[in-house]
Amino acid sequence: MASAILLGSGTSNGVPTLGVDYTPQFLANPKNHRTRPSLLLKGPDGNFLVDCAPEMRLQLLRAGVLMVDGVLITHTHADHIMGMDDLRSFCLKSKQDMPVYTLPQYQEDIRRVFSYAFKEFPPGIEVPRFQLFDVPPILDVVGLRLKTFLVKHGPIPVIAFRVNDFAYLTDVSEISDDGYAMLEGLDVLVLDAVRYKPHPNHFHFDRALEEAEKIGARRTVFTHLSHDYDHDVVNSTLPSGVELGFDGMELSV
Repeated sequence: MASAILLGSGTSNGVPTLGVDYTPQFLANPKNHRTRPSLLLKGPDGNFLVDCAPEMRLQLLRAGVLMVDGVLITHTHADHIMGMDDLRSFCLKSKQDMPVYTLPQYQEDIRRVFSYAFKEFPPGIEVPRFQLFDVPPILDVVGLRLKTFLVKHGPIPVIAFRVNDFAYLTDVSEISDDGYAMLEGLDVLVLDAVRYKPHPNHFHFDRALEEAEKIGARRTVFTHLSHDYDHDVVNSTLPSGVELGFDGMELSV
């Protein structure tokens, strides 16, 4: 049976955030320790990674993942790509370039940020190798069929997707009518809910609750969470069918 692991459930700063003095009670709950946003799809034919957070190595070690067979980059903000260098381990293991699917404009960013991954080096120099592909509307990977579509993250597009009755929307501030059509009849929806205060580029708490009700998934899991959320305290107040995600959470696909 296919599943998804929420490798990282935090916002771009991570939680705890540098320079912030937290209460011992907040820090005592492991679910309040959130790495940057990422998801792993475990299919019948392998593992497919969605975004490469700065903590990607630690996330995958924690999840016991020994191989990644492909990657989707939703967009190229730092919290979603700065772990890509650690894909080198899987390239060395497979002796193949890592397939990476994203939009053409984000391929340009990857080539710029990780320019060394596309250069030739003498034997013994180990670098990651990426084979970049335009993300198609239907992406067949690791025995799963992803239906991809775009949402808005402020002024930029972000790739969202549905696989079976599971959907993942990270970094979203606007969903089009076509996007809503892709989200009908869901069992599980993973949805951005960055903080309590409204944000120009993300759904905030009240907006995410409104969107969860509108979409009507059987189960909605909030992600990309800041330290506004004390996990157990907030979870106890949420309506039925809505909950906070946490690092390592496993969901059915």
